[in-house]
Amino acid sequence: MDTASTKHGEVKGASISGREMGQSDTNRIATLGMQSNLDSLYLLMAKLYRRNPAEWKKTAASRDESIKRVRDAIEQRQPWPGLQGQRDIRALSLALAPEFSGDRVAAFIYASADMIITAHDGKTEFFLVDGLDAQHVYNAARNIEIAVWLLGNRRNTEGKVLLLSDDMGEAGRNLSFEREFGKIVGRLDLLAAFVTEKYRRAGINYVQNMIGGSFLQFLPVR
Repeated sequence: MDTASTKHGEVKGASISGREMGQSDTNRIATLGMQSNLDSLYLLMAKLYRRNPAEWKKTAASRDESIKRVRDAIEQRQPWPGLQGQRDIRALSLALAPEFSGDRVAAFIYASADMIITAHDGKTEFFLVDGLDAQHVYNAARNIEIAVWLLGNRRNTEGKVLLLSDDMGEAGRNLSFEREFGKIVGRLDLLAAFVTEKYRRAGINYVQNMIGGSFLQFLPVR
């Protein structure tokens, strides 16, 4: 008999808030997806700092201080000083430039988050008055894929990879970075498909309602 535990956690929903009254299903999914993607980026930032401690030492007294500064800049939509005022994909390009000499972890995480938020029309929480462009969200997923490839394959001016991340050495394979980035890409792709499907289904539902109105009426029985 297999006695191994089958408990691996459980799904936990957020408590209901008054703000949700102003959200459609799409708004709620987009909001949850954004929160999860930012949490993934914060986790990746902590992991990247552990593998690249020289980066946070360029601008902060501790790793925790650097993490807090980056999170505050992202959540308050403030420009990151090391990126020369650049935002969105321009910031991402600068963070991944071989000659970039600042805190590359901070710049990369900030730029990735800013690009994703920009693709969501500059918002991190969504309500009935908000709309999303599915193509922009889809493009954000592709940008993350490109950025991750550059991170592991592009070399700096010293001939080293831009940042140490996944490790596939003799001691074993550690692909935790790849998995976490994959979650971000998957969420973005699902949201893009969901937004596209919403408009497609709206047309189908309209036709179904018209048909139902004509042919699915109750008939008199007396």
